[in-house]
Amino acid sequence: MINSICVIGAGTMGSGIAQVAAQNGFYTLLFDINTEVLNKAKTAIEKNLQFLVDKQKITPAEKEIIYSRIRFINDTNDCLADVIIEAIIEKVDAKVAIFNQLAEVNHSEVIFATNTSSLSVSTIQAKIVHPQRVVGMHFFNPAPLMKLVEVVKGEQTSDEAVQTIYKLCKQMNKVPVICKDAPGFIVNRVARHYYLEAMKLVEQGIASFENVDAIMEASGFKMGPFKLMDLIGMDINLAVSQSMYEAFDKAERFTPSAIQINKVAKGELGKKTGKGFYQY
Repeated sequence: MINSICVIGAGTMGSGIAQVAAQNGFYTLLFDINTEVLNKAKTAIEKNLQFLVDKQKITPAEKEIIYSRIRFINDTNDCLADVIIEAIIEKVDAKVAIFNQLAEVNHSEVIFATNTSSLSVSTIQAKIVHPQRVVGMHFFNPAPLMKLVEVVKGEQTSDEAVQTIYKLCKQMNKVPVICKDAPGFIVNRVARHYYLEAMKLVEQGIASFENVDAIMEASGFKMGPFKLMDLIGMDINLAVSQSMYEAFDKAERFTPSAIQINKVAKGELGKKTGKGFYQY
C-alpha cells in the first residue's frame, strides 16, 4: 500500500506532481538541491491552492490540510518514501545517478518512477539496482490539471510495479494508460507532428504562427501548437524532438525545426522566460 510519495525536482512539473499527491491524501516530500527553486515551488503550490479556494473547489481549511502534507527538503537522506518520482533534467545519467543514490537510503521494495517524456525507461533501469522496480510515470503539464498519465513498462519492469503505479494514478485522480517502452511512448510520438508540421508551415511562409494557432483552436483543439510549445517550454519540447529524431535513426519526419533551435539558442523558451513565440 502506498502512503508516501517523494518527488525529485521542484520545477514546474515536480511541484505540480507534489501538489497532486498532497491533494489526494498522500504524505508528500518535494526535494530539490536548489533552495531557491524550492521556495518558488512553495509559492506556486500555495498560489494554486488559493486559486482552488477562490473558485470554491476546496475550503480554506482543506487548503491548509493539503499544504501541511507537503514537506520541502534539500537533503537526499530525507528522501524516504514508498514511491519516488523523479522530474529532473532529461538526461539518462542524471536520472540513473539520483535513483542509485536514493536506492542506498530506501528499502529494496521502493518503486522508482521516471517522469521522462522521451528517454527510454529500459535504458534507465538497466543501470539501476533492482531494475524491475523502475517504471515510467509520465505526467503532462500542468500536472494538477492534465488527467492523463502514461505508465510505461520497461523491458525489466515487473508487472507488480506497473499495476502499483496504475492504481496509484487512479488514487491521484488521474487517467492512467499502460504502454510498452518505445520512443516517445504514445502521446509524444503522435503529437510530435502537431508541433513539427506547424513549424514547417511557418518556415515555408504558408501561414503565421498566430494563424496556425487560431485555426487549430477553432477546429476544436484547446490550445494551438505554438501556445502549447510556449507553455511546455521550448527547450523541453525541442529536447523531445531531438530524442525522437535520434531514436528513429534521423528519420526526416522527426527533423527538429530550425525555428525552435533558434528560439532555444536565444533563450526564448516561452512563458517561463517571458518570451517564446508570444510575448508574456
